[in-house]
Amino acid sequence: MPRDRISRKPSALIGLAAAAAAILLWTILTFYNPYSGRLEADSALITFFLLLLPACLVIPSAWLSARKWMALALIWSLPVSLYLALTPGIFAWFGVCWLLYLTAFLLMRAGK
Repeated sequence: MPRDRISRKPSALIGLAAAAAAILLWTILTFYNPYSGRLEADSALITFFLLLLPACLVIPSAWLSARKWMALALIWSLPVSLYLALTPGIFAWFGVCWLLYLTAFLLMRAGK
């Protein structure tokens, strides 16, 4: 399949949008947190590994329709995304990002 057609797939567009949103949310959480100021270094490191790295993994997974890598990102980011989804405020949107990762994965499995 030519590269220009890959980027037009709904699964790729949804995955890329969700990853971009998660990266933006992580940046806000870490550097511009409206609720508590900056995160401590250890909390920033934990969220780096549990939120930012999976979002970065979603980008090539969505672009190339790599289902195994997308599944890894789904499982990897689920615990913290679920926790943040249950909190009030802007960071509950991490749960929406995770649901969009899941949507992209399911569309990949369906071949769309």
